Amino acid sequence: MTRQATHGSRIGPRRAVRGLTCLPRTGLCPDRSDAYASARRDVSAVPESVALGMPGVDIASGDHLCAFYHGSPQRNDILYPFLVAGLTAGDKVFCAVDTTEPKDVLHALEDDVDLAECLERRQLDVQRSLETYLPDGGFSTEAMIDFWDDTIGGALAAGFPFARAVGEMTWAMTRLIGPIQLVGYESALNRFLSRYPQVILCLYDLDGVSGELLIDLLRTHPRVLLGGVVHHNPYYVPPDEFVASRQ
Repeated sequence: MTRQATHGSRIGPRRAVRGLTCLPRTGLCPDRSDAYASARRDVSAVPESVALGMPGVDIASGDHLCAFYHGSPQRNDILYPFLVAGLTAGDKVFCAVDTTEPKDVLHALEDDVDLAECLERRQLDVQRSLETYLPDGGFSTEAMIDFWDDTIGGALAAGFPFARAVGEMTWAMTRLIGPIQLVGYESALNRFLSRYPQVILCLYDLDGVSGELLIDLLRTHPRVLLGGVVHHNPYYVPPDEFVASRQ
């Protein structure tokens, strides 16, 4: 069964997260597992198929998806339908963008959703990628997993039925993070995805991705979106095996 978009989905109150509705990153939370236990228990109740926003293209709860594209127009064809599908379905939606300002993302959504209502409900968070991934000027896989746990777990525990997150990764093609650190993070996300009813979409512009990095991105994403088609990735390597291969 595919989740259908419904404008009348009930959205409960939740504590704010960073960004437009922002919560400072606090690091590891010793009571996190107890605080978000109800959200984790709800995973089995989520339908297996989730609309990606493109006609006839569905993904599954727990998917970690890598989308490859060339340039901003192709990125927009992926990003905006993904956001609209989540907002109209009543999902918690988090978006980190790099080559576009958050205000421009909000403006682009105005014709397709009740933006004021989404923001009032704290259903939508949009922020710059550097604020998400490098809040203190440096990158940490552990801190990022904690951030997703607080953002996704907190939203679901407060009443959102499902969560979807999308991150534009153009910033990672600079010297701000090393390729080993980047793919280590992408691999670690695969353990996190099964924790909650959620999907995470990583956006990579092929114009800035080297051949060597492309291979590792394929090894760390179970599903790949290319040319409007979601592919089961035969090159994917589970986290434990991937870590062992790097030692």
